[in-house]
Amino acid sequence: MQQAASGKSRIAAIDIARGAALLAMAVYHFGWDLEFFGYMEPGTTVSGGWRLFARSIATSFLFLVGVSLFLAHAERVRWPGFGKRLAMVAGAAALITAATWFAFPEGFIFFGILHHIALASLVGLAFLRLPAWLVLAVAAAAVAAPQFLRSTLFDHPALWWVGLSSVNPHSNDYVPFLPWFGAVLAGIAAARIARDSSILTRLATLKPGRWSAPLTLAGRHSLAFYLLHQPVLIACVWVLAQVWPAAQASPEARFTQACAVQCGQSHDEAFCRAYCTCFTGVLAAEDRLEAVFSQARGLETETRLSQIASECTMQAEGLTASERDQADERP
Repeated sequence: MQQAASGKSRIAAIDIARGAALLAMAVYHFGWDLEFFGYMEPGTTVSGGWRLFARSIATSFLFLVGVSLFLAHAERVRWPGFGKRLAMVAGAAALITAATWFAFPEGFIFFGILHHIALASLVGLAFLRLPAWLVLAVAAAAVAAPQFLRSTLFDHPALWWVGLSSVNPHSNDYVPFLPWFGAVLAGIAAARIARDSSILTRLATLKPGRWSAPLTLAGRHSLAFYLLHQPVLIACVWVLAQVWPAAQASPEARFTQACAVQCGQSHDEAFCRAYCTCFTGVLAAEDRLEAVFSQARGLETETRLSQIASECTMQAEGLTASERDQADERP
């Protein structure tokens, strides 16, 4: 969310690109809000095309952070402007953490995209004067790191921001330093290449039409847009819910759907079918389904859920190949 270098004319194409990324982010968050209020199936926005959409938005947004960081500070770091912007982003990140802690304590945002931008902007300064090929090599290493360096050593909550814990923690917006810093570094390298090849000079001469005004406005005031759009969208969906409430699925159906989506990120369909059927059955038998959806689950409930997860994991892993085939054939 850096601005172009002071004293230089802004490049409209970059503002438009940032505005387009913000618009796409608003579309995704609107989908999340609809899911939260029950208008979409649980888990929809964290699976399939929606999941790819979210990742592409985050990638493009962080890429543009790297581009803007280079444009603003490649020649020399303008510390007053940089410090002011960093304080604004970090303060906004802290506000998001505090607000989501009260609104969604089970999935509050402890290291989301604003937290990442604040840290990446600071660390990114070390890469502004390095050759593009070296920055790209480090970017590739950052992207690959979670595939090879995950460890239980990073499972402590104080280290979740790194992105190398054995299991990703639950959060409504989790953008850890690795692998996402790779997108920022790619933006820095791309900006250097564009500058050295005169692409930036050509981009600066482009004069987009009036159609671009909304995107340009959003791109120039990206932090304000980010902070305001979600409360506005939630308020709109809340009003819709008062007039036309969404049909509520049974607790069993809601839990099974959410379980299948989460499980499917790391296991095959046969395992997830058996695991989620087991989990839902135990919760229903113990009359705990309503407690699962409560935002104030007690220690006893959390402990029991962990026990059920272990028991159902063992049961699902114990299926033979033929039993898995039979499970796939069941509706």
